[in-house]
Amino acid sequence: MKLSLIVAKSKNNVIGKNNQMPWHLPADLKHFKQITMGKPIIMGRKTFDSIGKPLPGRRNMIISRDTKLSIAGCDVFHGIDDALKAVKNEPEVMIIGGANLYEQTLARAHCIYLTLIDAEFEGDTFFLAPELNKEWQLVSEEKFPADDKNLFSYAFQVYKKSE
Repeated sequence: MKLSLIVAKSKNNVIGKNNQMPWHLPADLKHFKQITMGKPIIMGRKTFDSIGKPLPGRRNMIISRDTKLSIAGCDVFHGIDDALKAVKNEPEVMIIGGANLYEQTLARAHCIYLTLIDAEFEGDTFFLAPELNKEWQLVSEEKFPADDKNLFSYAFQVYKKSE
């Protein structure tokens, strides 16, 4: 099983504010769907709350400490290890947030799909990964200018863990 993180962050490492993304970037939402479709997605409960419903075409797996939590259309696990055991035979599993789950899984991940938004935002949730400088290799990058639908320039980057 390949464990991958998918994350969108600003130049100042913001990934969220008040349990929402502080930007609207339709191209990134489309990119997220393309990368995650057909794969198990693992998220924290707050991330699920921000989405509001299970994402179609993917096994939705929620990590929560609440042992009574039950969400229609989702599998609830009480720790990341239990969730990963349940998908150990999958070719690729996607960690989609939030910050705590990224922190728990970064050391085990094989790949990071990163959308870098060329702007700074106020936020209360951050993706801090100093390891990207030394343990990870940038293997692809596509840059896009702002346009009518996407108000900020951005880049889709893929990092693989150095062997």
